[in-house]
Amino acid sequence: MLQPKKTKYRREQKNVMKGMAQRGNQLAFGSFGLKTLENCWVTAQQIESARQAISRYMNREGQIWIRIFPVKPFTKKPLDTRMGKGKGDVQGYVAPVTPGRILFEAEGVPLAVAKEAMRLAANKLPIATKFVVRRDYIEE
Repeated sequence: MLQPKKTKYRREQKNVMKGMAQRGNQLAFGSFGLKTLENCWVTAQQIESARQAISRYMNREGQIWIRIFPVKPFTKKPLDTRMGKGKGDVQGYVAPVTPGRILFEAEGVPLAVAKEAMRLAANKLPIATKFVVRRDYIEE
């Protein structure tokens, strides 16, 4: 599972996600990508399961880039716990994602293979996404 090696603070506040992605919103490495259309917290488990879906469908050919990383800890209090007594323990890590952010990129496979691989990955994610192709991509 993806998680930071070290954090400055163990617990973090929720914060408000609004507006479009200001960075990470264009293809940088590959010819194909998966772009988000809404706000969400994507957990480390969801990122990993989407990555596995892509790499399995592509038969480990080509190359995959994961453009998000779960850096934000989220907490949860145990069941049957009364109110108060402080914040809960860290349960896992999430990547806050805003609309327009590129989640995954792929290169080195045909367009049809990449499109299907990204569709399978999108099914593992809790948000609406869109398949994008590099502007100067030419089918061989």
